[in-house]
Amino acid sequence: MNAQNPEAATVEPTALPSYKDRSVGLIVYGILTILLGCLIGLFIPLILAGQAAAARTPNAAAPFSAILPVIFLYGVLAVALVWLGIGSIKARRWARALLLIFSWSWLIMGVIMVTAMAFIMPKVLAGASAAPNTNHATPPVPVGVVMTMMFLVFAVFFIIVPAAWVFFYNSRHVKATCEMRDPETRWTDACPSPVLAMCLWLLFSVPWMLFMPVTGHAVMPFFGMFLTGLPGTLLCLAIAALWAYATWLLYKLDVRGWWLILIAMVVFMASALMTYARHDTIEMYQLMGYPQAQIEQIQKSGLLTGNRMSWFMSLSMLPFLGYLLFIKKYLRGKS
Repeated sequence: MNAQNPEAATVEPTALPSYKDRSVGLIVYGILTILLGCLIGLFIPLILAGQAAAARTPNAAAPFSAILPVIFLYGVLAVALVWLGIGSIKARRWARALLLIFSWSWLIMGVIMVTAMAFIMPKVLAGASAAPNTNHATPPVPVGVVMTMMFLVFAVFFIIVPAAWVFFYNSRHVKATCEMRDPETRWTDACPSPVLAMCLWLLFSVPWMLFMPVTGHAVMPFFGMFLTGLPGTLLCLAIAALWAYATWLLYKLDVRGWWLILIAMVVFMASALMTYARHDTIEMYQLMGYPQAQIEQIQKSGLLTGNRMSWFMSLSMLPFLGYLLFIKKYLRGKS
């Protein structure tokens, strides 16, 4: 048959794509991401309502400036997730890269949070159950039941859900789908994803440092003492400028940004450890203007009093330093 039709013999079969199109999945996860952003946005009016209700209680409520970082955090997350959800629906490669970074960060923070709950919550609930129950009509709920319910909720929202996001956006089929539907090079392609994740975390900490003079009276540990007022404000501004500059260098894959972050973190850690070795954390809360009722609750829990803050900071710094060492292989320049 091919001899009768020589042109048919020269036709090659069309090559099938080496990936499975995940456009439908991108739409579904995009819609879920938008709904998640809307859910987080709803927390803002709830926080404001809780602050208004606390202001009418006999115990002094925390100043409004103290909840500004939380409102900022929820607001940024809500807008970002809606934006990323739309990008996922459109199969944009930048949306996939950022959602993968977000979901990994969400999952890692969830694992740390659930692990910390295993050590912190029993002490908090034990202290709450030890308090006298003035309402005899409602018997106290067993600590074990409360712990189980909290673990289930946190495990679902902070481990299972982000793991599903990681599993989907980490798929090579999803990556190939986005690259086919969005062939243009995006800003997220300028550096490897692990380095981009570090840049975003550093960049997110810049406005956090700018909030410090407003929300925490610029109370900063500094080599055995607490800086407040103008000195503390200048230190916060200096740290914000340092992180912004290091983020730019790191985004350009300049190894000088890596060294700048490493040296700064070692110096800051040494400064904090010297300060908390000489001063109790309660003194910091007092300088930050916390109400006396909240300070008494912190003292009763005993979670961040004494030298526990030093241990907490040291342990929390180890994963960060490990990740910093991991991304060094992606950088250029003299080391």
